[in-house]
Amino acid sequence: MTISANGQIQTVNAETLKQLIDQNLVQLIDVREPSEFAGEHIAGATLLPLSSFDANKVPRQTSPQVILYCQSSNRSGQAAKKLLEAGFDKVVHLEGGINAWKQAGYPTKVNKNAPISIMRQVQIVAGSLVLAGTILGATVSPKYLFLSGFVGAGLVFAGTTNTCMMARLLAKLPYNQ
Repeated sequence: MTISANGQIQTVNAETLKQLIDQNLVQLIDVREPSEFAGEHIAGATLLPLSSFDANKVPRQTSPQVILYCQSSNRSGQAAKKLLEAGFDKVVHLEGGINAWKQAGYPTKVNKNAPISIMRQVQIVAGSLVLAGTILGATVSPKYLFLSGFVGAGLVFAGTTNTCMMARLLAKLPYNQ
């Protein structure tokens, strides 16, 4: 069993997490968005999205051990920092997220009827807007190229600030709730 420490935030690998789950020693918290959780998650996990993360909803007991996870361990790391700021002594999250879990060959609960992930929705909408702006700019009026530039600037802003307004807007749509 490998649990590596990084200050007071610790990571656990997929193999160790699987052993802990099999022994009923873990309470898993998925910090991804509802549409991601609906599409696929580790069995027994509770959803507590990072976008509306409330440290008061996370149990403070030491048994079972609370372990956070997300898609790749970026958001669970952010949630772990929020828990430390809220006074938790030690926080553990899954190294590599659900991607590492699946790469290790462990099962997930998959719902084929769930909406596609927010990030795929952002890619589809942003790509469509850029394509439309380019086609309209080339065929109707060069002024439509502003649309492509605006979307490009939004993507640069999202990448540099780690906040995506398009994703936030798409997340509010009824089918993503």
